[in-house]
Amino acid sequence: MLSSPWRADFPALAVLETQGQTYLDSAATSQKPQALIDAFTGYYTCGTANVHRAQHQPAERATRAFEDARIKVARWLNAACPTEIVFTRGATEALNLLAYGLEHRVTPGDEIVVSALEHHANLLPWQQLAKRRDARLVVLPLDANGLIDLQAAQELIGPRTRLLAVSQLSNVLGAWQPLAELLPLARAQGALSVVDGAQGVVHGRHDMQALDCDFYVLSSHKLYGPEGVGALYGRGESLLQLKHWQFGGEMVRVADYQSADFHAAPLGFEAGTPPIGGVIGLGATLDYLSRLDAAAVTGHEQALHMKLLAGLAVRDGVRLLGAPQIALASFTVEGIHHGDLAHLLTEQGIAVRSGTHCAQPLLKTLGVEGATRVSLGLYNDGLDLERFFSALDQALEMLR
Repeated sequence: MLSSPWRADFPALAVLETQGQTYLDSAATSQKPQALIDAFTGYYTCGTANVHRAQHQPAERATRAFEDARIKVARWLNAACPTEIVFTRGATEALNLLAYGLEHRVTPGDEIVVSALEHHANLLPWQQLAKRRDARLVVLPLDANGLIDLQAAQELIGPRTRLLAVSQLSNVLGAWQPLAELLPLARAQGALSVVDGAQGVVHGRHDMQALDCDFYVLSSHKLYGPEGVGALYGRGESLLQLKHWQFGGEMVRVADYQSADFHAAPLGFEAGTPPIGGVIGLGATLDYLSRLDAAAVTGHEQALHMKLLAGLAVRDGVRLLGAPQIALASFTVEGIHHGDLAHLLTEQGIAVRSGTHCAQPLLKTLGVEGATRVSLGLYNDGLDLERFFSALDQALEMLR
């Protein structure tokens, strides 16, 4: 029965179970471990204070915890040093930071390259940058398995390419992208590379020095951490190329009425009061994840994934999108609208995602209006999937 030894670490699951709910939407946002809840509660009950600004004890305590979290994120990603980590309010803000911070590198006629599978968060900032700078947005096509077509990439990434922005793991297709082969194509042209790790960071450990991208973004809430927090990793020399994009308290070193001098990264890109409690909570979440047996977690996720794919494969009319490799599967059912299916699943207590998954151009490319997505966390177990398949069968019988 594919039990999860970590399920009890996530108290919300026990509450949801008493309500008859089965949570299968972790790619949208994950449930939270008790370790995060304890850290959150501890910070807010022991006296809150702003960071980097005051000399009193609560502020010093908050600053230490905040900067300790930066060290933990750097360690989790194997960044060269903690100053390569900039805290943001999510992957979306981090990508917008990059789109504005790197705008000066893009001139009319230059090219920004994305892929056909991008989430809106890694498409729209670059689309709008191309419009602002009269540049060209180039879209890399996919192969039959939902992977970026490397042969096409070799032809499309050229001397006018200034930026390459691609996802590590598709939130719709669940396929690891060939970054080891793709990123060097951009580097050979002198282009900067941006990797959207919002989905990928959740599964396994990813070494930024081995990946060798210029920038990598993540969201805490998908990594079992709190909402409203994210991180931008930037290679040291690449961070030096960023222009400041938000202005205000904390990020300025010296200011008068006519001019200002700004901090370098990371503080120069953390204007205003950051989500202090959230950052501390993310640090506690990484402490929790670091204590787990990484191989056991990966093996559990893979076993659940194979059970999910096998169950979908034996049901008539089900079309799997792409060739998913880990923890999620998006599918359509012939003759049945994805919204109707999700509604009937919801009535049976099954929480899945239905729609375009913030990737409308990809769904259009695949020739579908929308899809149903099941996504798994380390806390899911075989019983969750049995409940899903039972509810799916009942829903399909009713709709047919």
